[in-house]
This record gives sequence, C-alpha cells and structure tokens, in this order.
Amino acid sequence: MQEDGETKIKVLVLLGSPRKNGNSTILAQKIAKGAESAGATVETLYINSMNIKPCQGCWTCQKKESKGCAIDDDMQTIYPKLIGADAWVIASPVHWFNMSTQTKLWLDRCFALEKYGKNPFQKRIGIAMSFGDTDPFTSGCVNAIRSFQDCFKYVGAEISGTVYGSALNAGDISRNTELLKAAEALGKKLAT
Repeated sequence: MQEDGETKIKVLVLLGSPRKNGNSTILAQKIAKGAESAGATVETLYINSMNIKPCQGCWTCQKKESKGCAIDDDMQTIYPKLIGADAWVIASPVHWFNMSTQTKLWLDRCFALEKYGKNPFQKRIGIAMSFGDTDPFTSGCVNAIRSFQDCFKYVGAEISGTVYGSALNAGDISRNTELLKAAEALGKKLAT
C-alpha cells in the first residue's frame, strides 16, 4: 500500500489465544496501536478460529520440486499473508509451560514457508506473551520465548522485541501500564 509515494510497513498480528479478549491479545492490540501510530497497516488473524492442522512430518514441503505444504487448510491462505508482511506480531498465553497449542500449530507449519517465497523469514518479529504465574521462569514463559528464539535463529530471522507479563484472568494485564507502554513502543519499532 502506498501513501504520498511511500510504501507503508505491513504488520501481521497472529493471535494464538483461545480467548479473543485475553491478556496476550491486549498486548498484541497495544503493539498494533503503536505500529499504526507510526504509519503501518495492520492485519490481525485470530488463529484459534482457523482450520490449522498439525504438521504431518511428511517433508513434502522440503522436496526440491515442492510448491509448499501438502496440507489443504487455512495455512494456505496464511502463507501469502506471512510473505507479504514486513513484520509479524505473535501473541500467545503460556499454556502448560510453553506457548499455546494454537500458536504451536501455526509455528510448526511455518516449516514449509520457505517454499512460498524468497527469504520468507526476513521480517521484523515481535513476541507478546502472558502467563498466570508471578514469574516468567516458573510459569514457562521463558520456555516459550526460547522456542521462538531457537526457531527463528534456525531460519535466520531476528526477533525485534518481546513483551511479557503476569496476568491470570482475562483483562488483568490492562492494569500493567508500564508493560502496555512497552508493547506500544515495540509496535512503533516494528513499523520503522
């Protein structure tokens, strides 16, 4: 998209919580607000409502003649959005000491992404996490962040920033004003 001769940064937000208005979603909305205030366009996908099947480990996507993932589901519409975006925001609550199942399904299926475009992982990546414990280590938040770090390092991508905080009940994170400011600042960073 162009405005005044300049190409706008496209930010794709992936909400990995089963709760539409959960704490990680609130963080992602603040990141999106920061990105929009810096001139980016933002698209949000609520992946819990999408049909994303687990990777079957068939390796079809890795064969030389492959045109991508063999599974016919909603990831086929997500792949072009991932390729077309300049930045990704991945938001997930901590479930059982790691990222949510919804987020993990999406992340596993990104294994096929390289067949959909040149340097598909050369994006600005922001991570937003919420957890119900008081500590990012005992909650498993650090495990989730480490999973993202390892996956994106493997494909040569760099995480631009991470915001995370403690909040058990839906909406609790709204009281953490410093964290919300940090999330908005991350959005601005992703858009510049």
